[in-house]
Amino acid sequence: MDRLTQPLRDEHRELRPHVDDILAAADLLDERAPELPVERLAASSAFLRDHLLRHASAEEAVLYPMVGLAFGDPGATATMARDHRQIEHLGEELAGLVANAGSGGPDVRALRRVLYGLHAILVLHFAKEEEVYLPLLDARLTPDEATRLFAGMEEAAAIAA
Repeated sequence: MDRLTQPLRDEHRELRPHVDDILAAADLLDERAPELPVERLAASSAFLRDHLLRHASAEEAVLYPMVGLAFGDPGATATMARDHRQIEHLGEELAGLVANAGSGGPDVRALRRVLYGLHAILVLHFAKEEEVYLPLLDARLTPDEATRLFAGMEEAAAIAA
């Protein structure tokens, strides 16, 4: 059976390697080693800022209102939007830590905390969407509604850029 929400599932699949890179960057951090994987940390920070937060903005503008309608409660996705605020906060914290990594030595413990936190939130967030929201939309959307949904998300992501 074709799933109408497959484009969002495909986008999540494309994002997962970047999410896994966040975990890999955290795993590379060692308080005893002076080398800091700055390029990898900067890439994770840029991914959050330049791609993931646009994706989140499109979800809040287009996807979550549709899910709210399907649930019959516009507040049904409030916890997901809260996930986005925490991801944004940790992303800002990561950017600050990366920017300050060269001056006075890196705060390895803070970097590790932020990276592991981001990874955990992102994995759980994607799972909630894919296991709860998308099956609901697959059951309730028409093909035309799904087409409008994804066109609206693309437009919202472009505006957020």
